[in-house]
Amino acid sequence: MDFAVHPLTWLHLDWVLLVVVAWLLIGVVGVVALRRFRFVAIVLFPVGALFSLLLMGVAMSATFGAVEVAVLPLGLPQLPFHLRLDSLSAFFLMLIGGVSAGVSVFAAGYFRKGEGTPPGLICLEYHVFLASIAMVVIADDAYVFMVVWETMAFSSFFLVMANHRIPEIRSAGYLYMLVAHIGALGILLCFGLLQADTGDYTFANMRQQHLTPFWGSVAFVLAVFGFGAKAGLLPLHAWLPEAHPAAPSPFSALMSAVMLKIALYGILRVAFDLLQTRLWWWGVLLMVIGLATALFGVVFSTVQVEMKRLLAYSSIENIGLMCAGFGLSLLFSAYYMQTLSALALTAALYHMLSHAFYKSLLFCSTGAVMHATGERSLGKLGGLMRTMPWVAWSTLVGALACAGLPPFGGFVAEWLLLQSFLFTTGLPSSTLDMLVPVMAALIVLIAALSGFTMVKYFGVIFLGQPREERLSQAHDAGPWERLGMLWLVAGCVLLGLFPNQVIALMDPVTQSLVHAGLAHTLADNGWLLVPVTMERASYAPAIFLLGVLASFGLTFFLVRKLYHGRLRRVPPWDCGHRWQTARMQDTAEGFGQPIRQIFDPFFRIQRHVPSAFDAQPSYRVTVEDPFWYWLYLPVARMVERISKVVGMLQQGRIAVYLMYSFATLIVVLMVVKR
Repeated sequence: MDFAVHPLTWLHLDWVLLVVVAWLLIGVVGVVALRRFRFVAIVLFPVGALFSLLLMGVAMSATFGAVEVAVLPLGLPQLPFHLRLDSLSAFFLMLIGGVSAGVSVFAAGYFRKGEGTPPGLICLEYHVFLASIAMVVIADDAYVFMVVWETMAFSSFFLVMANHRIPEIRSAGYLYMLVAHIGALGILLCFGLLQADTGDYTFANMRQQHLTPFWGSVAFVLAVFGFGAKAGLLPLHAWLPEAHPAAPSPFSALMSAVMLKIALYGILRVAFDLLQTRLWWWGVLLMVIGLATALFGVVFSTVQVEMKRLLAYSSIENIGLMCAGFGLSLLFSAYYMQTLSALALTAALYHMLSHAFYKSLLFCSTGAVMHATGERSLGKLGGLMRTMPWVAWSTLVGALACAGLPPFGGFVAEWLLLQSFLFTTGLPSSTLDMLVPVMAALIVLIAALSGFTMVKYFGVIFLGQPREERLSQAHDAGPWERLGMLWLVAGCVLLGLFPNQVIALMDPVTQSLVHAGLAHTLADNGWLLVPVTMERASYAPAIFLLGVLASFGLTFFLVRKLYHGRLRRVPPWDCGHRWQTARMQDTAEGFGQPIRQIFDPFFRIQRHVPSAFDAQPSYRVTVEDPFWYWLYLPVARMVERISKVVGMLQQGRIAVYLMYSFATLIVVLMVVKR
C-alpha cells in the first residue's frame, strides 16, 4: 500500500496512521503548552479521546475487511517500515481505542497542578505511549516492531516516573525498565530464530519458514519469556506490583488494560501466526505457567492492604487466566480439534476485552478515591459511599465484573473459559483428559478467590463507617472523571449483555489463527450464548437480567403493598453494644487473614510482636513476595560480584590497557591461524 496509489480512497490502515500522527501532534502541542494546565487537561486529553473513538470505529470495520499492508519510507536504508492490518491487529486496535477513550476523558479531570511532572510533558508521554502501542500491533517486521516496542517501554517508564522526586517511585521505575529490557532480549532472539538465517526479518518471510520442532520450540519459549516479562507472568512479575502504585492512576489503568494485553498480543502473533508448527506440550506449558501465575496473583491480592497493589496482583491473576486459555487453544490445535481451539481462544480474547474495561474502571475509581482522601491504604478508608456515591456505584460495577458475576462481561469471559476446559473428553492422551478438568477446578478456585478480593476491596473502602474523621469531607469525582468512568461502565455492561455480537467481532480473528469460529453456532441460537451445542451448555444474559429486575420489582411491590411503606432506620446489630465505632469494623488485614493462614506457604511473612515496654504497642504483619528473595536478590548479588571482578580490569594505567590490547591481539591471531 502506498499513499500515492490511492489518493482518493482511504483504507483502514490509512486511518490508523492518521490517528497515530494525531496523537503525536497532540503530544507536541502539550510540550509547547508545557505548564498551561487547563488547556492541556480540558482540551488536549479530550481531543485525544476523540481520536481514540475514531480508532475504535476504524478497527471494528477493519475486523471484517481484507488484510492491508504498507511499506513506509522510514527507518534505515534497506530497512523500511513494513505495516500490516489484519483481523488480529484490528481486534487489539479496537481494544486500545475503546479503553483509551474513557481513560483519556478521565485524565482530563484527574491531573492536578503541582503534581510531579509538568502537565504538558505528561501529555506528550501519554500520547506517545498510545501511538507506540498502536504501531506495535500493525508492525510487520522485526525492525519496526522493536523500534515501537522500545518506544512504548521508554514512554511508559517516564509515565511511571511522573513523581520522580520520591525514592520509591524511582526504584519502581528502574525495576520496570530492567525487566522490560530483559524481556526485549528474549524477543530479539526469538525473531532471530524465526527468520531462519535468511537475513529477511519481515513477518511475511517468517510465515514462510518451517522450523524444525526443536528450533520452533526454542523460538516459542523465547517468545513466552520475552513477552511474558512485559505481561507479568511468573517469575518475571515483580515489577508490576511496584510500578502500578508508582504511576498516576490513568496510566495505571492503561498499563493494566492495554500494555499487558499488547504483551499477550506478541505471544499470539508468534505462536499462532509466525510459527507454522504447533506441539501439544507448548499448550501444556502455557496452561501451567498461566494457572500458576493466576493462582499466585489472586492469593496475593487477597492479603494486600494498599489499593493499587491489590489491583496489580489482580491483573497478574487475569493475565494468567488469559495465558491458560491460549495454552488450551494451542493444545486443541495441535490435535486438530479446531472448533474447541476456537472456543478456548474466543474465551481468552473475551477475557482480554472485558478485563480491559473493568480493570481500567477500577484503577480510575481508585485514583478518584486517592484524590478525594489523600489515602491509598485500605486500613484508613471506609464509609465513602455516603460522600462519593458516583465513584461508589461505578466501582461496584467494576468489582462485580472483576468478580465474574453476571450480567457483566467478566462472567461471560470466565464462563466461556471454564466451558472450554470442560470440553476435553476427546483428547488423544488419557493423561491430558484427566489433567485438563483438574485445571478447570483450579480455575473455579481462582474465580472464588477473585470474588473474595473484590468484596474486600469494595466493602473496606465504601461500606461501614469512616475510619478517619477527615473522610467525611471527601468529595465526589468531577464531571470529566464521571464521564470517563461512565464510558468504562457502559463497556462492562454491554460486554455482559451482548456476548453474541461481541463474539461475532472475534470470529475473523479465530478463523485466521485456528481456521474455525463460533459465528455459525451463535447464529443458529439467537440470543442464547451456546459454546458448542445446546445440550451441553447455554447462557441467556438478557433473560438473566430480566429475571433479576423482575425479582427486585416484585420485592419492592410486596414490601410497599404489605408493609404500607413504613420505614424505620436503626443502627446495625452489634450484639447489644450501644457505642459502635469504626474500630469495631473488619479491617483489610482481618478480612484477608483466613486466606493468609490457608495459603501460608505462598508468602514470606514478617511479624512484628510488640514488647510489654513499648509506649504504643502495635502488632504488624508484613507479607512479602518470596520470589524477590528466592530469585531477584540472589541474581542481583551475583551480578554485583561479577561486576566487581570485571571492575578490577580497570586500573587507570595506560601500560595495563596496552597489555590487554596486546593479549587480545595474540588470541585473535591464534584463532584466525587455526
